[in-house]
Amino acid sequence: MDQTTFSQYLNTLQVPSDQKISLKKDFETDYDHKMMTKEEGEELLQSGIENLAIMQDKLYAHNRHSILIVLQAMDAAGKDSAIKHVMSGLNPQGVKVSSFKTPSKDELDHDFLWRHYKALPARGEIGIFNRSHYENVLVTRVHPEYILNENIPGIEKVENITGDFWQQRYKQINRFEKTIAENGTLILKFFLHVSKKEQKKRFLDRIDDPAKNWKFAAGDVAERAFWDDYMAAYDDMLESTSKDYAPWFILPADDKWFTRLCLAAIISREFDKLDATYPVVSEEQKQQLLQMREKLINEPE
Repeated sequence: MDQTTFSQYLNTLQVPSDQKISLKKDFETDYDHKMMTKEEGEELLQSGIENLAIMQDKLYAHNRHSILIVLQAMDAAGKDSAIKHVMSGLNPQGVKVSSFKTPSKDELDHDFLWRHYKALPARGEIGIFNRSHYENVLVTRVHPEYILNENIPGIEKVENITGDFWQQRYKQINRFEKTIAENGTLILKFFLHVSKKEQKKRFLDRIDDPAKNWKFAAGDVAERAFWDDYMAAYDDMLESTSKDYAPWFILPADDKWFTRLCLAAIISREFDKLDATYPVVSEEQKQQLLQMREKLINEPE
């Protein structure tokens, strides 16, 4: 296994800032040259999971930064299993996973970022958005009639939702993310890039396996009819919102083990850039520790 080659490969997964992209042409759903076997990859992932646990401990002790991990994907791309496997070694007290479903009436009475702002991680914490504020430029882009539920001034009908509307919404998202980044949040955004063929295979597996029937929803198949529309929406969204302070990474998702490995490796690499360390103990505090140690050792049984 060539870890240097793997590290270089990870660099190719980041979406350049303000650059046109095409998911179909520029990014693969199944990377064929993985530089390692599945067994080697799973061994490396386990090492990565252990490193993430150390990372979390430093993050909490340093208490200057938080980490926000955003996961977006088409249905059955493996977001839930990625969270389950990659984050398995973390202390659940310091991790908050938020899944955003259809907005409630109360949420619709606020701006579209309101419910996401409330779910942001505090300093020392890791927040995971399983689907996120980006649904507001993805599912609503494919189904613009949903925007009418937001009661936005000047948006009385679908025809009012022009290209300028989406560009303005991208700018609102960018401002939101820049603000929290400038206040100490490391933002890492991942699109799990699954193929339509692999999605079909996983849907059939959910139908055929009784233990997975609960995962399947008829609406998932209905949305497949809009596949090309979603890909176009993703293209536009990714190139408009991948910034140096909040980059997007596109992970090939047809092989789940490789997706998880890339996810863990990128999180670890980006965290190292924070240079988070354990607090330095002063000489006075060291002396106090030595005194407490002596006291504990000499304590009567």
